[in-house]
Amino acid sequence: MDLEHGKCWDSSKKDSWKTVLVLAYQSLGVVYGDLSISPLYVYRSTFAEDIQHSDTNEEIYGVLSFVFWTLTLVPLFKYVFVVLRADDNGEGGTFALYSLICRHAKVSLLPNRQVADEALSTYLLEHPPEKKKHSKVKLLLEKHRALHTALLILVLLGTCMVIGDGLLTPAISVFSAVSGLELSMTKAHHQYAVVPITCFILVCLFALQHYGTHRVGFVFAPIVLAWLLCISTLGIYNIIHWNPHVYEALSPYYMFKFLEKTRKSGWMSLGGILLCITGSEAMFADLGHFSYTAIQIAFTFLVYPALILAYMGQAAYLSQHHHTTKSIGFYVSVPESVRWPVLTIAILASVVGSQAIISGTFSIINQSQSLGCFPRVKVVHTSDKIHGQIYIPEINWILMILCVAVTIGFRDIKHLGNASGLAVMTVMLVTTCLTSLVIVLCWNKSPLLALSFLIFFGSVELLYFSASLTKFREGAWLPILLALFLMTIMFVWHYATIKKYEFDLHNKVSLEWLLALGPSLGIARVPGIGLVFTDLTSGIPANFSRFVTNLPAFHRILVFVCIKSVPVPFVPPAERYLVGRVGPATHRSYRCIVRYGYRDVHQDVDSFESELIKKLADFIRYDWFRKQRGNSCSEDDASRSNESTSECRLAVIGTIAFAGATAYEETVQPASVSVGFQTVDSIADVIEMEPLGEERRVRFAIDDEFEGGSQAETEVLLQEELEDLLAAQQSGTAFILGHSHVRVKQGSSLLKRLAINYGYNFLRRNCRGADVALKVPPVSLLEVGMVYVV
Repeated sequence: MDLEHGKCWDSSKKDSWKTVLVLAYQSLGVVYGDLSISPLYVYRSTFAEDIQHSDTNEEIYGVLSFVFWTLTLVPLFKYVFVVLRADDNGEGGTFALYSLICRHAKVSLLPNRQVADEALSTYLLEHPPEKKKHSKVKLLLEKHRALHTALLILVLLGTCMVIGDGLLTPAISVFSAVSGLELSMTKAHHQYAVVPITCFILVCLFALQHYGTHRVGFVFAPIVLAWLLCISTLGIYNIIHWNPHVYEALSPYYMFKFLEKTRKSGWMSLGGILLCITGSEAMFADLGHFSYTAIQIAFTFLVYPALILAYMGQAAYLSQHHHTTKSIGFYVSVPESVRWPVLTIAILASVVGSQAIISGTFSIINQSQSLGCFPRVKVVHTSDKIHGQIYIPEINWILMILCVAVTIGFRDIKHLGNASGLAVMTVMLVTTCLTSLVIVLCWNKSPLLALSFLIFFGSVELLYFSASLTKFREGAWLPILLALFLMTIMFVWHYATIKKYEFDLHNKVSLEWLLALGPSLGIARVPGIGLVFTDLTSGIPANFSRFVTNLPAFHRILVFVCIKSVPVPFVPPAERYLVGRVGPATHRSYRCIVRYGYRDVHQDVDSFESELIKKLADFIRYDWFRKQRGNSCSEDDASRSNESTSECRLAVIGTIAFAGATAYEETVQPASVSVGFQTVDSIADVIEMEPLGEERRVRFAIDDEFEGGSQAETEVLLQEELEDLLAAQQSGTAFILGHSHVRVKQGSSLLKRLAINYGYNFLRRNCRGADVALKVPPVSLLEVGMVYVV
């Protein structure tokens, strides 16, 4: 899960062993909090009513063998040696896999793709496909749109199960830790004490989320390290004291013996055994905060041995206590003299593990929102220094209420374990399927190798998944119900978003219409800057034409702003802004496309407004110098494109210096515009706007000598345009947004009417509006009503 400790390492520098070891230590509190507390409830959940522990020890040995090989195959072999390598520019998780697949094959359902996006430094393919060799799998995926939808549904399923895990993990972790009180009080007192104490800890945990974890995050790693040392020490003690030969149970023979003896009940008990790998997905999801080597070292040399020793120690104790009157669990194997200190550390470790999954839930919802798959919610950044620390108030309180309700409703580890196990195994199955596609599409490996990976690990996970499904009536129904509810919301929101974009695309206004607007038609240009927000990357949006029709005036400086997401984790600030003209320079109209990755932090409106004006000033300077060299946007640009609303090329305006470009001092530079543009070295590459499938990159540099004798005239025109921008900024900025209502066409199916007319519009009315999400000042907001018929 994506805990928000920021990017702790710099991939541009070669990490020393000291740095790697420090990162490995830090990863304990972020990555392994959930996985390390699984010994609290695995045995208890496995032996809950389904099977009984006999004198022969075949049951306990069989469970230990299953735990050992499950920990070895899934977290160690699958994640550490394979899945961790499927990173997206150092980032991991479900969306990272989906992003990789979308970049290597045209399977994304996001409509506003541009060739310019493929020139991003973070978009570059690590393993470019061979031009002469086309994968049949890739061709099949790209050919059928139904497969695109199926892939998105698979990703949403994994996302929903991660959210479900964020609900269930805190409940089962804290409940299991607090249940150690049962050994220190009577059954009657224990019954009325554990649930209230658990609920109190959970309420405190969620209530403190808005402070962020950066203030207490430094204690996470020591707590988890202390817990791992504690359980491994207890394991060694129990092995030596009770059964030194318990290591024999690691043989796979005992797994077959266990299933042979217990049959159906043993197969059903696998739903409890799989809890030993809960939290393994965090190794991949949190990859972006650490390095591959650090996570690998931490798990292989500390977490994995500690967990194996802990499970072996519990098994050694239980093998010599066949007729214990107390229920099988973690605390029965803890010596009474150290039980209270262990209980304290266990509760602290469970809180750390819960914190990691809650933060991961915030992160994955934010990613879903950025890709248009989740209604807009408030995202609060709890740290100005650490990237990625976020808090979502609405989700936090909903999770708290559901988590407390689940604890009170289930009030036993068996039902909580059944629910958590199904959610965990579903996420792992989704990761296995997506990784198989990455092996073929991104790594250019043989489909046979990908199929072998899918069959081997998929069969192991399907075995556990099938065992979890048998517990449907005993708790497993909860993650299924939650996933269906969330998937319905996500899919309806995404479907309506796509349909709205298609409506805008089909109803956009031609560039000629905009250029024809003038005083002869009674259209006035008023002082100020008008920012027209739209999802379109080309053309004039229909909401602007409606605005001008009803109010025949628009601002002296007009900017069509498109804020879009790109299937990459981060967009470098120097490559974020695509700026171009809409019409001739005298029209003072521009287009600005602001690109964000699915893990990027969106700027607030104050910095966005000033940054946008700065980029406009940079572009104006660049464009006049480009014209001086004869590379201006001309009428011939229209003939190169199939679209009637062709516009001038867009330039990436950033801070990437040109090699060999010479400095040029501006004669006039309005200080209040503060463009920070001392030389022309500040301008990046230029990306031609072409239809998808064609790509041209052009690099421009400015020399000291200009062709012709029009340098003075160019400087005058440049100064006039910059002064117009400065005057418009001083007059104020207006934000023009569409206020949409969506309804379906007549004759649409009942399901579509329910989804759009009721479902989507209900979500739209009750989620945060675009003005709130963009932090638009109310005094500067202009909303234009639009009815979308989809």
